[in-house]
Amino acid sequence: MKYIIIGLGNFGASLAEKLTGMGNEVIGVDLKLSRVEAIKDRITHAINLDATEAGAVSNLPYKDADVIVVGIGEDKGANIMATALMKQLKVKRLISRAVSPLQETVLEAMGVDEIIHPEEETADRWAKKLNLHGVVDSFEVNKDFSIVETTVPKEYDGKSLEEIGLRRNYNVIVLTTIKLIKEQNELGSMKEIQSVQGVASAKTVLNEGDIMVIYGHNKDVKKMIKDQRKFS
Repeated sequence: MKYIIIGLGNFGASLAEKLTGMGNEVIGVDLKLSRVEAIKDRITHAINLDATEAGAVSNLPYKDADVIVVGIGEDKGANIMATALMKQLKVKRLISRAVSPLQETVLEAMGVDEIIHPEEETADRWAKKLNLHGVVDSFEVNKDFSIVETTVPKEYDGKSLEEIGLRRNYNVIVLTTIKLIKEQNELGSMKEIQSVQGVASAKTVLNEGDIMVIYGHNKDVKKMIKDQRKFS
């Protein structure tokens, strides 16, 4: 996959390196030349430009990027401006960083659905999340086993866990399911909140677009997610 990471501070640089190490094409962007020089040999490309300038941003290969992450942290204004420009360009998938509740509210009002809180979430966790199509979030129990949130594909819509047979076919367990409910934030914009549905059972019925929380060996989880891609 192709990524553009805007902002090469500690979080952005770490995320860019980890995604590159996973075999992805990563372009890192920063206003500070020193940061660009420091990382240029460890990722695919590193570019020195001002991501708040429309003319400069238009030179980036944003149309080819699968995901763009605005990871600017120290300058909240620059973060908002860079995010706004990417929204205007209608990029495929936009993720932005928030370091305060007010900034998060502004990003939500702009229609940014995916927001990073690097003070709470590690670059390693986001790299794994971004590297697997269909994964909403993940948590490593140990080096072999993980708990993963993944979206329910159309093929599973209206079927029970017993009918689908994830335990039989992939040796993974569905712990619970989550419904996404829309509500208004403080500025009147709609945002999604998660409603956990309780402990899953064989009779639990899945609905397309919901989230199922699964537990299993990493190789089994990856195989299940790979097969899900065929349904999407």
